[in-house]
Order: sequence, then C-alpha cells, then structure tokens
Amino acid sequence: MSVRINVRVIPRAKFDRVDVADDGTVRVHTTAAPADGDANAAVIKLLARHYDVPKSQIQIIRGAASRDKLISF
Repeated sequence: MSVRINVRVIPRAKFDRVDVADDGTVRVHTTAAPADGDANAAVIKLLARHYDVPKSQIQIIRGAASRDKLISF
C-alpha cells in the first residue's frame, strides 16, 4: 500500500523537525538550504525517521523544486 502526503517545507529553519497539524497538514522544518538538492535530501531523511520507513522507500512525486511537495512512501 502506498501512502501519499502533501508536505510544506520550511528550509533554513533553526531546527530539524516534522510537525503534523490536527487537520493533517505536514510541515517539515530543515536547517538545510534549498540548493543542490540539500533540502530535498534532508526532507527525505526527516520523513523516514518520523514515519519509521527506509529512506529508499520515500519518493518526491511532485514539487522537487518547490516548497510544496507530494511525497509517496
């Protein structure tokens, strides 16, 4: 079974963390800069840790160059 979630990324944050609001909105705060794919790699790492899935299982379906992403795992 594949899970798809919409994620809002906040790059250059003070801390790395994943916030899930009551309405299901997922926000990923990362200290990485959005250059050279560093923020995307950090988002995958943080989501893998948060949802307890392997990093290799997480894919960015849409929004690789945007703050709003569709993630599948």
